[in-house]
Amino acid sequence: MAAEWWRDAVFYEIYVRSFADSDGDGLGDLPGVRSRLPYLRELGVDAIWLTPFYPTPDADHGYDVADYVDVDLRFGTLADFDALLADAHALGLRVIVDIVPNHTSIAHPWFRERPEYYVWSDEVPNNWPSVFGGPAWSLDERTGRYYLHLFAPEQPDLDWHNEAVWHEFERILRFWLDRGVDGFRIDVAHGLFKDPELRDEREPFPVTAFSSDWRSAVDQPEVHPLYRSWRRLADTYDGDRVLVGEVVFSDPKRIAQYVRRDELQLAFNFTLLFAPWDAETIRRAIDGTLSALSDVGATATWVFENHDVPRLPTRFGGGADGLRRARAALLLLLALPGAAFVYAGQELGLEEGELDDADRQDPILARTGGARKGRDGCRIPFPWSVEGPGFGFTTAAPWLPMPASFGVLSSASQEADSASTLALCRAALRIRRELGGALQWVEIGPGALAFTRASVTCAVNVDGEPFELPDGEVVLASEPLSDNRLPAGAAAWLR
Repeated sequence: MAAEWWRDAVFYEIYVRSFADSDGDGLGDLPGVRSRLPYLRELGVDAIWLTPFYPTPDADHGYDVADYVDVDLRFGTLADFDALLADAHALGLRVIVDIVPNHTSIAHPWFRERPEYYVWSDEVPNNWPSVFGGPAWSLDERTGRYYLHLFAPEQPDLDWHNEAVWHEFERILRFWLDRGVDGFRIDVAHGLFKDPELRDEREPFPVTAFSSDWRSAVDQPEVHPLYRSWRRLADTYDGDRVLVGEVVFSDPKRIAQYVRRDELQLAFNFTLLFAPWDAETIRRAIDGTLSALSDVGATATWVFENHDVPRLPTRFGGGADGLRRARAALLLLLALPGAAFVYAGQELGLEEGELDDADRQDPILARTGGARKGRDGCRIPFPWSVEGPGFGFTTAAPWLPMPASFGVLSSASQEADSASTLALCRAALRIRRELGGALQWVEIGPGALAFTRASVTCAVNVDGEPFELPDGEVVLASEPLSDNRLPAGAAAWLR
């Protein structure tokens, strides 16, 4: 691949426990991922992002890490990881792994052996809430002191003002870089350093999807020297290793501070992830992102789905209408300049799965007393074959129940259908390699969006009246066209 491969790469997020089960225990694993790498190569993505596979008590499905330099036995071994990495590289696929530096598991040896690595107080010092519901402080019975956890009580926050924590994570990053990973996705990248005075956060707290829009508790200036040091470390390795930050702010100018030339290469841009299906809102999100990032010379990222939000067809209305809009959004996503992130199952048009509360495992459900159902619906395992109940994901009972509708949506079912969402995604990823250059808007009318990049035009009729497409050959369309007119909820690429 060319230098700075990540600037226009398509990353495919794999929620490891939900992708492919190789040993029949109902839980996805690394050998399962390895077995499906040819599918990903054929799909046409450039890199895969693996969610945490480290030893964990599973209070938050792996984002409570008990050992950063090993593999949970349920997911395989370090040898399995090395084999997966070697096969991926042989197929031309890059591999980035999740790193979780904001907090550990309460079962990590550091919590007992290195308590100075964490944020403590003799009493509850402020009004900070947990993202998962309830207060962000819990009493440790052993010490009689309170510890901070911006997430679950089983996920105590590290104190990044302690230089020893810096050194620990430099060792951890080196461990995986030495094994050959192509980079890291950094969980809660904006939150590592807390206000050292632990002052109250201004109320009311954000209640939108951007609940991280705090003004003072996180997003501290000390985080930037840290990322400069991580960038210097990554740059000592060959192969253009990449650092991708999960920076959850609604203002792209705040995000831009993390992707200055000597810090992270990429930061997630969630403005489209949380945007409604509305042409004006989508255009503002695109313009705001491109403007803020161009000021610092950074590359934009685009994402419509991940493991923390409901599936796109469900968010966009559900049923046939939701799927039609999700297909159009897929063409929009892959036409935009910069890096794109696709979540496993997005290429199949999977909807959010309905689950009984008894089957749900996300800690958000219990922490909010059932007021929030949590994220299990978008984490239901990937359907590979037509027959249930495991649909090719497993020969056992899957760790989350899979809807009967997943058989029709399975990759095997869609393989034989040239009009399927899988076929659309494969074609878009193939043609995307021809795209280049800056985005230039084409004014096309209310409820619609259109822009050109070099010789290709992307037109999206969000919710307007059907309109005649601009001049050019239609090379891809999310819906069948009649008389060269684009109906509402559809998109097309023209050359």
